[in-house]
Amino acid sequence: MIKIAILGSTGSIGTQTLDIVRKNKDLQVLGLAAGRNISMLEEQIREFSPRLAAVGDEEKAAELRERVKDTDCKVVGGMDGLLELAAMEGTQILVTAIVGMIGIRPTIEGIKAGKDIALANKETLVTAGHIIMPLAEQYGVRILPVDSEHSAIFQALNGEEHKTIDKLLITASGGPFRGRKTEDLRDIQVEDALKHPNWAMGQKITIDSATLVNKGLEVMEAKWLFGVDLDQIQVVVQPQSVIHSMIRFTDGSVMAQLGTPDMRLPIQYALYGGTRRYLDGERLDFAKLGSITFENPDMETFKGLPLAMKASRTGGSMPTVFNAANEKAVALFLQKKIAFLDIYRIIEDAMESHKVIPAPTVEEILNIEQEIYNRIESRW
Repeated sequence: MIKIAILGSTGSIGTQTLDIVRKNKDLQVLGLAAGRNISMLEEQIREFSPRLAAVGDEEKAAELRERVKDTDCKVVGGMDGLLELAAMEGTQILVTAIVGMIGIRPTIEGIKAGKDIALANKETLVTAGHIIMPLAEQYGVRILPVDSEHSAIFQALNGEEHKTIDKLLITASGGPFRGRKTEDLRDIQVEDALKHPNWAMGQKITIDSATLVNKGLEVMEAKWLFGVDLDQIQVVVQPQSVIHSMIRFTDGSVMAQLGTPDMRLPIQYALYGGTRRYLDGERLDFAKLGSITFENPDMETFKGLPLAMKASRTGGSMPTVFNAANEKAVALFLQKKIAFLDIYRIIEDAMESHKVIPAPTVEEILNIEQEIYNRIESRW
């Protein structure tokens, strides 16, 4: 029996993880955590009977505690509650599906408690990769990627030696605005940006896909996950979202992982530590597909990717600035307080104003996040 806890159980990755649990009797959920959606969390508690539930919002935690007092589930709140869940006794895998830098501290706590990390929280490695990866090695735990692109590389590397990697080829759909130019994006509305052509995802990551920030975050994350230089990573637009990523090896061979756009596959692969299990769903029909096409990303129009590359090359605290500025900008865009192209302007302004800290601590990372939020709130 594989026993797991899920940070972010009410989000897109969290709910799909629970769908995997429903269909595999050797998976058991001992802990669930959410931010504020206690109605869905209550439903999950009643279905999966976890021992512990954590709610980021203290008031919502108190409300949930009252609502599930007829169950055996203990309810905890705030960051202390998330940390308790991350380190809870009995679990082997911590699924970090929570969105944002709030996931850093629970991930560290889980690693120190000896949990393997099924990582769906990009921000953890983007901002604190220099802390997380050495810590995982120190405690002998695995970082198992859940993102489809990183899972594809993880799968293609199975049985291969890391030293034979020549280049990681991370694929991108191009988002809903592929082929458009800057002028075409001036009047983009939230509803337009949320219409991803291939994937069903949460709102924040869908907007990040439209700006190509998401692909930039994936490049930054891949650098830490697979121990490669930034120059060994290339983004390739593959609009059909059939090839999820590729590796070119030193002998010139290229290995790719293909499949339908279904996040349950990488989630299940991570939960079973790289072992394949049956998964229902649509299968690729190559005759029906007809062709798979490729193109270079438009780095002039979609500045999210080049800005991410710049932040990564600068290193230190700059990836935190990039990530925090984007998080705040996307929130403002979703609230319809700024225009789509303002997302890039906000990120550029934050990066230009920042004095880099070479190797920030977790406390410094979180302080920088708040400083960036405050700067954006005062200027936008």
